[in-house]
Amino acid sequence: MNSRKRFGGLLRWLRPHVALLIVVGTGLCGLRAHGAPLAVCATVGMVADLARGVGGQEVVVEGLMGPGVDPHLYKATSSDLIRLQRAEVILYGGLHLEGKMQETFQRLSRSGRRVRAVTDGLPPERLIRVGQDGIVDPHVWFDVELWSRCTEVVAEEFAAARPDSAVGFRQRAATVKQELKDLHQWVLTRVATVPKPRRILVTSHDAFGYFGKAYGFQVVALQGISTVTEAGLADMTQLTDFIRSKGVPAVFVESSVSHASLERIRQDAGVKLGGELFSDAMGTPGQRHGGYDLGTYQGMIRQNVDRIVEGLK
Repeated sequence: MNSRKRFGGLLRWLRPHVALLIVVGTGLCGLRAHGAPLAVCATVGMVADLARGVGGQEVVVEGLMGPGVDPHLYKATSSDLIRLQRAEVILYGGLHLEGKMQETFQRLSRSGRRVRAVTDGLPPERLIRVGQDGIVDPHVWFDVELWSRCTEVVAEEFAAARPDSAVGFRQRAATVKQELKDLHQWVLTRVATVPKPRRILVTSHDAFGYFGKAYGFQVVALQGISTVTEAGLADMTQLTDFIRSKGVPAVFVESSVSHASLERIRQDAGVKLGGELFSDAMGTPGQRHGGYDLGTYQGMIRQNVDRIVEGLK
């Protein structure tokens, strides 16, 4: 009997102390979570680069699609789903760029995840629509000034996830936006060296519509805005005839699209290869062009523009 009493007394003594330990432990976990960088998952490299610029040291960004990956055809792997599940913020390009991942984004959003397309809120009149169905072209990053506006959405999403860091996110977003406006001016100055009659950009797929509109180029592509539909023999013949009739000096392949069809057209038309352009994916981190890392948005744009200018002069 005495032992039962003693055991009961021990339990009564432990109960409030155990509760206190749980409260303290929970608080410490909360502090660690609050102090840790914001976990962000981004789809394409351009979105990941934007997230890193706006987030600075207060975020850790995991990108799903690396160099040479085509987002139009990309399907999330099991490891991707794990990354998406552990992310506090998920950012993607939107406008059906990541066409095969739409259901995944919807499920994650319904489960309470913070999921956002960085192109949300862009002025509708600035978006390019193509075809009879009026499908929106998702490659907005090729108009650098338009892409700079996406910084605001990223800062807004980060601030909602970490209100205490909102000021820092908004300040960095303003800095990134100004850097991109400076880049936009650099592009304008650089392409001005190409005579207007020679500003015809022939590429593998129609990813450069925004570039053409913003910087004064006629853009002609073998495939449409998505790489899902392959070009036929009639398309190839028509493009070959166009190149010859317009005296186009060079054509350009893309890093994330097969080179074979355009290479055949180049040979048939008897023109040079202007080089490989980045379209739906950036370059390999660490490789450099003119002092800029090709694994960054700035490096990607600068190499593209330099290749286009040198190829068409």
